[in-house]
Amino acid sequence: MTEPNNNIELSVVMPCLNEAETIETCIRKAFSWMEKNGVNGEVVIGDNGSTDGSQKMATDLGARVIDIPRKGYGSALMGAIEASKGKYVIMGDSDDSYDFSNLNLYLDQLRNGHDLVMGNRFKGGIAPGAMPFLHKYLGNPVLSFIGRLFFKCPVGDFHCGLRGFRQDIVSLLDLKTTGMEFASEMVVKATIFKLKITEVPTTLSKDGRSRPPHLRTWRDGWRHLRFLLIYSPRWLFLYPGIFLMLLGLIMSIFIVQGPVEMLPHVVFDTNTLLYAGAFIIVGYQALSFGIFTRTYAVQAGFLPKKDSLAKVSDVISMELGLVIGLIILFTGVGGTFYSLSVWEENNFGPLEYSEILRKVIPSVIAIIVGLQTILSSFFLSVLQVNKK
Repeated sequence: MTEPNNNIELSVVMPCLNEAETIETCIRKAFSWMEKNGVNGEVVIGDNGSTDGSQKMATDLGARVIDIPRKGYGSALMGAIEASKGKYVIMGDSDDSYDFSNLNLYLDQLRNGHDLVMGNRFKGGIAPGAMPFLHKYLGNPVLSFIGRLFFKCPVGDFHCGLRGFRQDIVSLLDLKTTGMEFASEMVVKATIFKLKITEVPTTLSKDGRSRPPHLRTWRDGWRHLRFLLIYSPRWLFLYPGIFLMLLGLIMSIFIVQGPVEMLPHVVFDTNTLLYAGAFIIVGYQALSFGIFTRTYAVQAGFLPKKDSLAKVSDVISMELGLVIGLIILFTGVGGTFYSLSVWEENNFGPLEYSEILRKVIPSVIAIIVGLQTILSSFFLSVLQVNKK
């Protein structure tokens, strides 16, 4: 990564892929604003293989153009950010939808010590036709809400493309994504790493290009949602797993003792007990996946280490997991032998299925959960090899 140049305070970074219609306007606005406000800065273009002469236009105006062979919005931005020489970076699209002639609020907040300054288009104003209906009333509000819910992020417009940050936080965050979800990753990781984040109002104008934008509503929306889920094992695995396990256990406790009439003429019996068992098994699997995902994410550097989780990890060893798994397994095997003894008492003939299944189903569930615990203990130990 390029070391920040002490003489350059700000780098304005833009991704580019055939933006000949608008890139000159964006660069001129940025340089004009710097000159007007006495900011010593530069404009850096991350070019993703333009074939319309965008590179020469940018160079002729005094911008630095960085060739980024790897395709993707995130790749183009990351390459330009790494090559930037300023203490601070403000990034924005080169389609003339963001106002590079008014960056004062961003730079002021960066100078005041904030690590990441997000724009909020809903507070600053969205011009008619600047944002598609689905993006404005469904995609952005829903994904921003999920981001705040999952990560407690103090940002109202999760996907605003105009944002400023300290150049040196990029190496700290170790951003990985190459596509449109790059924007989400930056906010999520900045929140996880407890960086100082603030938000300023910004405007969004209509795209200045005559061709359709690179953004694809459903594809990129799904990629953003997928990223938020992957980076939050609690909401993807842990919470659903706990809910299913508790639901299954509560249902099983009631039904294993005998038929339960919850509503008039509606009796829950062994068929329901079987579904309750499935809830327990699936919930337990989800819980295990949550632990695996969190462990791997910490090991791979996607998520920071937590002291509380590290202490739990030190206490819960593979050997302890094996002991617990064997106890559950032998409980299930014991229940199986008890069921066989009941069958033997009936000379291995026909049984009252509603009664025998109250013994067989919990026994089978215990065997499955016990074996899963044993296998999960081994797998978790493998994930922790580097740590050990």
